[in-house]
Amino acid sequence: MAKGSLHRLRNSWAVQVRIIHALMIRELITRFGRENIGFLWIMAEPLLFAGLVGLVWHFTHGPTEHGVGVIAFVATGYIPITLFRHGVSRSVAVFTVNQSLLYHRQIKIVDFILSRFIIELLGGMMAYLFMAVVLVGFGEFPIPSDIGLLIAGWLLYSLFCFSLCLIIAPLSEVSEAMEKFIPVTTYVMIPFSGLFYMVSWVTPGAREFLLLSPFVNGMEMMRKGIWGDQVTAYYNIWNPIICSIIATLAGLILCRRVRRKLTVE
Repeated sequence: MAKGSLHRLRNSWAVQVRIIHALMIRELITRFGRENIGFLWIMAEPLLFAGLVGLVWHFTHGPTEHGVGVIAFVATGYIPITLFRHGVSRSVAVFTVNQSLLYHRQIKIVDFILSRFIIELLGGMMAYLFMAVVLVGFGEFPIPSDIGLLIAGWLLYSLFCFSLCLIIAPLSEVSEAMEKFIPVTTYVMIPFSGLFYMVSWVTPGAREFLLLSPFVNGMEMMRKGIWGDQVTAYYNIWNPIICSIIATLAGLILCRRVRRKLTVE
């Protein structure tokens, strides 16, 4: 009995993996086509943004900020925020544009969100790795002090981004106004992302407030993992975990409610 259940679970998992993979291929071809550098744009986009903003900071703030290289510091903050902005914006109206695929019973609406977010996640990770290797070559990026803490921070940051996508996607189906508010909201969120600062640089009062943000906690973990004892980091690992669980549950409930209103052609 238990072996039969395990076999069915394994088959269901295999089917789900194939569905996600097929949706990702479809999305990549739709967005980037088959010409020029194609899917590599998922890495090039965040890399260009991070690189250009890092250079601007280098010329306006000098080569270092609080003892750390300014280009590396800005790039390590800008690539994660790009993941957030792209992930959320790609979640808007994702059900509407893929609605016809619901004819296939194996495809769930969460698959649409997950496949798009994995593309953005892979693009962000590739850009992060490429940027680090290049900057290490130029002596502008340190060898990470704690690679485990860096990866844990990145994963928690990404997990919270995905949980927000689960909420944004169904809400955008309920209200068209959501599509208009998303770009503004992502810009408003920048001061609460930890992009341009370490929490230890601000006053104790502001520090307590900023540490309520799951983004800030994830960012602090990543930078502590990179610079180690060169920086003072404040973070609570449970903040992004608990916030992600709550947001994921809320998102799944909203997805379930919206699914009932979608018509299958």
